[in-house]
Amino acid sequence: MDQDDHVCLCFHVSKRKIVSYCRREKPPVASLISECLSAGTGCGWCVPFLKHLHKQTLAGDPNPDISGSPSDYAKRRATFRKTGQRDTASASDSNTDTATDTDTSV
Repeated sequence: MDQDDHVCLCFHVSKRKIVSYCRREKPPVASLISECLSAGTGCGWCVPFLKHLHKQTLAGDPNPDISGSPSDYAKRRATFRKTGQRDTASASDSNTDTATDTDTSV
């Protein structure tokens, strides 16, 4: 994903905003991202990706990322919104074991 691609499609929150917030504020838990940016409080699709970016950023990764194209990400989200289930590509693309969770809390 590019810096200005949206991670939270409900509230149009970009990867740049999420990473900048994590670098600046260093929230101890990913759920605090939602208090500032509202990301993760809509449909819940982005929650595991927020957790992934939070983990990467706090670990000092200079280029936190979510693999995959924005169009593929949006298509998988549309499927999630219809079915309530995450596809198996979500887990491998975000490189996080929480991507298959159906828990929508950040």
